[in-house]
Amino acid sequence: MKLLVTGGCGFIGSAFVRLALARGAAVVNLDKLTYAGNPENVADVADHPGYTFVHADIADADAVADAIRGADAVVNFAAESHVDRSILSPADFITTDVVGTAVLLDAARRADVGRFVQVSTDEVYGSIRSGAFHETDPLAPSSPYSASKAGGDLQVLAWHRTFGLDAVITRGSNTFGPRQYPEKLIPLFVTNALDGLELPVYGDGMQVRDWIFVDDHCEGIWAVLDQGVAGEVYNVGGGNEEANLGITRRILELTGRDASLVRHVADRPGHDRRYALDTARLRGLGWEPRHSFEEALAATVAWYRDNRAWWEPIKSGEYRRYYEEQYGTR
Repeated sequence: MKLLVTGGCGFIGSAFVRLALARGAAVVNLDKLTYAGNPENVADVADHPGYTFVHADIADADAVADAIRGADAVVNFAAESHVDRSILSPADFITTDVVGTAVLLDAARRADVGRFVQVSTDEVYGSIRSGAFHETDPLAPSSPYSASKAGGDLQVLAWHRTFGLDAVITRGSNTFGPRQYPEKLIPLFVTNALDGLELPVYGDGMQVRDWIFVDDHCEGIWAVLDQGVAGEVYNVGGGNEEANLGITRRILELTGRDASLVRHVADRPGHDRRYALDTARLRGLGWEPRHSFEEALAATVAWYRDNRAWWEPIKSGEYRRYYEEQYGTR
């Protein structure tokens, strides 16, 4: 099987590239290499005989048409994916997450690709007070990021219904693990704690998220690629609900730091209070998460502790300017 994986130099995408190669697939990795697309994330497979890298934008129709040639399936990870950045620059998210997805879908239809997997997010559902979201629940995105992802999802469903494209969608919960760009909560707080820097907690820190380890998330995507029903959506959640402040305390314990590093900052505009996913549909394909949250978080902290050469260069330059604008300079 030959896969076109877009955004394969990103956090989840690179983990999926390694999984796909290990399963015997040939992989063409198309990535624009924006700030979060890091070639170091796939350095360990760069010389694999089944791996090819293409430096291109998913919104570039000609580049996509070339890269998709001969592919049996497309797995689309490429996205602008950080809520805070979407508040600062919404148009960039629409260009990649909606227009770019439409370009990919059109190329997949023209190339007669066998399957299209759209990797999406639980944030398209909005916030939920109790219970868990099912795949048939209405979309109610709260941020420019989640709205752009919802727009991409709707394009995928439209291509399936209008053109008969074999397309499926996965909606993942908050994902963590090695090689995650340190603007997201866990890698930001882990690397800050390791350096004795403050941990900026939004509001009261009681926003609840469902957490899943990156390898479990990728296994769920693979299950949908392999067995999912065309036109369906599959939630991918770890079943580990935890408030942001609880995550913060766990990270402090694992890094040997104390609560003096915690600084509460103004809450994010439109911040969703709680996410939760019902994953019965995906579990019906035989998938279930294999890693406990506690063990996976400890392993993640250990990875960042042992791989300063990966993240220290990132937390400078553009990242430093963005961080100071977002959280202040304290």
